[in-house]
Amino acid sequence: MSTLHAALAATPSPSPTSSVPDVDVTPGVAGFIAIAVVAIVTILLVIDMTRRIRRTRYRAEIRERLEAEANGTAGGDAVATDEPERRAAEDGRADVGDDTERG
Repeated sequence: MSTLHAALAATPSPSPTSSVPDVDVTPGVAGFIAIAVVAIVTILLVIDMTRRIRRTRYRAEIRERLEAEANGTAGGDAVATDEPERRAAEDGRADVGDDTERG
């Protein structure tokens, strides 16, 4: 058994040789452009999603405030429900209305 181990240890293992230049296996400019496009699209999608979620939240808060006023319970909740509108007005946002119901 030791003869077999000695024979295996004595035989040199072949070193890896590359017949293809490294330039041909790197992604290069095309890979960079593809990743850049994916990154830009991802950033734009995140911005759009954030805007839509914020708009949905403001619509829900306004809808709750209108329902509270319609039910006549605006006495104690008026300060708490006016807060999102006041913050939106201070920030200069005018997109708190429902754009889908315009006709």
